[in-house]
Amino acid sequence: MTPKQIDAFCGKLPAATRTVQWEGVIVFKVGGKMFCLIAPPDHSVARISFKCAPEHYDALSRAEGFRPAPYLARAKWVALDDPGFLTPTELKAYLKRAHAVIAAALPRRKRAELGL
Repeated sequence: MTPKQIDAFCGKLPAATRTVQWEGVIVFKVGGKMFCLIAPPDHSVARISFKCAPEHYDALSRAEGFRPAPYLARAKWVALDDPGFLTPTELKAYLKRAHAVIAAALPRRKRAELGL
């Protein structure tokens, strides 16, 4: 998937919001909490970074094509320098899971407000 396709996909996830922060990095949030970052090509962070389920972080951060996300590894985020490394189906599954992990951690009232 291209960054533009990832942007469109993340924007369609339930209650997702999109902002641009940190020198042009596209940030997707749910309930005010980040779940995916899309960086411009020459930015210091990886091209795509996303939240990972804590129980999968260790294995995923060492898997081929992945690495711990700059600045966010302590929060169990992983990064992809080349989003084309994964098939569209695989990448969409990771992004849906990132969204779900963040949404599940929101307070019950916030989830209800967002219809989650």
